[in-house]
This record gives sequence, structure tokens and C-alpha cells, in this order.
Amino acid sequence: MTGTVDIDRDQRTGAAPQPGAPAETPAPAPAERAEPRQTRRARRERRPREREHTPAEAIEIRIDEDDPLLPFLAQAPGPLEIAALPAFSPAVGRMRSQGVQLVVPLVTSGELVGVVALGPRRSERSYSSSDKRLLDSLVRYAAPALRVGQLMREQQREARERERIDQELRVAQLIQQQFLPERLPELHGWHVAACYRPARQVGGDFYDVIDLGDGRVMVVTGDVTDKGVPAALVMASTHSLLRAAAGAAVSPGEVLRRVNELLVRQIPTGMFVTCLVLVIDLATGRTAFANAGHNLPYVHRGGGVEELSARGMPLGLMPGSAYDEHETVLEEGDVVLLYSDGITEQHDAAGEMFGFGRTAALVAGADTGDALVDGAIAALEQFSHGVEQEDDITLLALHRGAAGAAETVAFAVPSERGNERQVMDRVAEIVGGALPAARLDALRTAVSEAAMNAIEHGNRGDAGLEVAVEVRRTAEAVVVEIADYGRGPQQAPETPDLALKLAGLQKPRGWGLFLIEQLVDRVDERTDADRHIVRLTVRTASAQGGTP
Repeated sequence: MTGTVDIDRDQRTGAAPQPGAPAETPAPAPAERAEPRQTRRARRERRPREREHTPAEAIEIRIDEDDPLLPFLAQAPGPLEIAALPAFSPAVGRMRSQGVQLVVPLVTSGELVGVVALGPRRSERSYSSSDKRLLDSLVRYAAPALRVGQLMREQQREARERERIDQELRVAQLIQQQFLPERLPELHGWHVAACYRPARQVGGDFYDVIDLGDGRVMVVTGDVTDKGVPAALVMASTHSLLRAAAGAAVSPGEVLRRVNELLVRQIPTGMFVTCLVLVIDLATGRTAFANAGHNLPYVHRGGGVEELSARGMPLGLMPGSAYDEHETVLEEGDVVLLYSDGITEQHDAAGEMFGFGRTAALVAGADTGDALVDGAIAALEQFSHGVEQEDDITLLALHRGAAGAAETVAFAVPSERGNERQVMDRVAEIVGGALPAARLDALRTAVSEAAMNAIEHGNRGDAGLEVAVEVRRTAEAVVVEIADYGRGPQQAPETPDLALKLAGLQKPRGWGLFLIEQLVDRVDERTDADRHIVRLTVRTASAQGGTP
């Protein structure tokens, strides 16, 4: 703590005036009053100008945070002469050198909020008891007002700091979102499910699925220490380095080694990155993996749970690090979970962590990737009910389905009214028995509505433009993508309100998408070059735990 006291001083004499007291001027002698006016004026012009005042000089008196004068003044009964202050205080020594004679502490609610320091009086008389009583009365009013002003300044500083932190979080979230996959890939015979939930204080979690172009994919998950913009920037750099290394390296251990050598030169002091890399041959299930200090993945296979163990130093800590590389084979029906410590280290209201045991139990009880991710989020929410999320949570599940279970069929129809029925019937034919009857009927209705929107609104009924449809079947879901060219301005739909609709006060626009969202498990929209694409996902009975 540093206290400053400004003292107004007469620069000619070096004396500090008494606040509020008028300067004392000698009364004119009787002889002077008898002189003619011209004589008195001449006498005044010859007299030295002893009482002229020059601009006041501001003098700063510093009181350090650990100075013993502070607790002494907090207990002081009122104004004190400089001689009554502790001589071993550095601030008192500085006050003496400045010519301070009287110190008045400003105390409110038992807290010292300021100090008034006074120099010598102009009359050269000492401060009287009445002067001290007057000053004591004044500071009793001034101290609370000063404290209110201090509190207001503190609140303003805190508000500016909160605004700065909020802005930093928005920037960090924007950076992080740019490097997370916009959509998960469709892998022949495999299903990928993922969930990313940022905490209030954004960290540096990331994941990616990288196509290596030879029938293999590289799956990576990672976590950067620290929070906010620094972590987001390191995450972005690490993600870019991993993608670059994936195109040059032939093994996950070599990928981590290369990234570490590049990252260690640029990462801020005290930060590092944990990372797990898997390279999977989609045809055979043969999987090589290496680890840089990240949480070990779990595999659900044969009714049990296995941990894929590999060791290595986190990225960015030291040059020359080597990374163990191991292999396994993921069989049909196996489910792999990659996760960050945001789930295992989340606490409940009693302070207990979710832990690895609960995470492994979730993997043991899940037969599909979607069920595993959804079950993990639900279990974590129930476990930590009423407790703020402490860290980013990242979950990525890979499920290898039965051979030949994946199928993709694509077709197109002209943008002519009525062709939505053709799209609906063709999709139902392709899906076949992959869905129960009730789920298939719901999908038919959703596809018909989406196709009609594409024909009438997307392509504006132009028969020269086609509506492209792609249907993909996997062991876990049926995915239908309907694409149009989105010509013309698109008006923002109203939020559907049944009461307004029945009263005739709401237009029909917006109700189609609302209806579709009620019929399928997930609806996604995106643009790809000049096309607008709606993606409908319906889980199969097995992905829903056997419920139709």
C-alpha cells in the first residue's frame, strides 16, 4: 500500500499553511493611518513584498505497505504531533524531512483509509487543542466519504477487469472453435461420436480426425495447460503442427517427436501440451498409438474394458523426448473412448472427483459410441449437480461396426413441386429394415419436409437445378443429407409459437425446420461452396440401447 499526501507550501519560506486559516497580516500603525494616501502608497511600494504568495507546491509522502506507521495510525485517538509518531518508521523520517508537524489519520469502521499531513502554520504558532478538535471533527465526516470514493474506484477497476476477461474469453472461444472439426467424418464401417464442452474459463482442449489418404486415419486429442487466449493460441499452433506432421511422418511416435521439437522452441514458459495419437487402418482395425502425457484411452471389447497404455513426456517440456509406440487391433464391435481430464477431475458438492473408475465403468456399459458419449455427459451432470464445471470436457468415441454395415447411396431430383414424395420413397427404400417402423415413418416425414424446402425455397422451384440427396447407413445411425443451391435472400424464420399459429398471427415460415427437429435425433445445417446442406441423423435401435 502506498499513501500519498499533498502539502501546500509557501515556496518563499518553506512553511506549510494551516488549512482553512487566513494568513495573518499586521494591522497598520496609527501613524500610517494619519499619512496622506499618496505617502502610504509610496511606502507600500518601497516595502519588501513579504506576504506575496507563489503557486503551491505538491509534495508526495509515501507510506509503504509494511510500514509500522499504518497499524499505529489505525489505532490513533486523533490528530498527532510528528514527535508522537514511531521514530523507526521510514515514512515518519520522510515526513520530518518534508517539514510535517501534524498528522491526522482518516479512520472509518476501524479501517485506515487515508492520512492528512500538515506543515507549520503561517503564524509560526503551534497547533492548538481547538485546532486539533476541529480537524478531528472534519475527518470524521471526510473519512466515510473518502472510503465511498475508494470503493467506487475499486468497483470501476473490477468492472474494467471483468470486461477485459470476458473479451479475452470470447477471443479464446473463437480461436478454439475455428480449430475444432466442423463435422465428424463418415468412415467406412466406423462411427465417430464426439462432445466438447468448454468451461467458463476456456482451456486448450482439442481433437481431430485426419484422413491420411491410404485407408488410414489419424485420431488426436490434446489438452493445453493454462486458460484463456494463451492456451487457445498454443492449442492452435499444436493443432497445425500435428496436421503438418501427419502428412510427413509414418507413425504416431514420430509425429509426437516432430511436434515436440518444433513446439519446445516457441511455447511460453510454464506451459505444455498433453496429446494422444492413434493411427487406425480402417480395413483391418490395426491401430498404432503413442502418448505424450495424456489420459490413457479405454476400449470396450468382449464385455470388458482394456486400457491402452503408452508413455511419453508432454509436448513442449524438453527437446529430444522419445515416445513409446504400441499396437493393438480393434475388432468389430469394439468401442474406444478418448477423453480429457475435464471429466475425471470434475468434483461433486462433497469435493470428490469423478475419477478413472467411474469413467471406465461408463465404457464397460456402452455398446456404441453415441451411447457412450451421451451416457458420460449424463452421468457427469448427475454427479456434479450444483457444482460449476471446472475444466473443458472433451470426449471422442470410435465404434467399429460389423463388416459391410456401412452403405452410401446418392441420387438427385429436379426442383419440381411434388418431387419431395419421390425423395421420401427412395430414402425409405434405401434405409430398408435399418430402422423400426415408427422411426422410419418419422424419417420419411422429415425427409419430405426438408426436400420440399430445398425445392421451393432453396432452388426457388427452378427445374434446371437439382436437389442432391445422399443416404448413409452405419451400425449406429442413418444419415440423410439434402443439398440445394440456396438462391436468393433467406429470411430469418420466426420462432414457432403454437398459440400464435392457431390465432393466425404467425406465418408458416420456420415451422418446417421445427417439425423436422422433432422427428429426428439431430439436424445440422452447413454451406459447402455454393450449396446449402441439411443433414438429418436418426440413430438405429442398437445405438439407442435397443429401444425403438
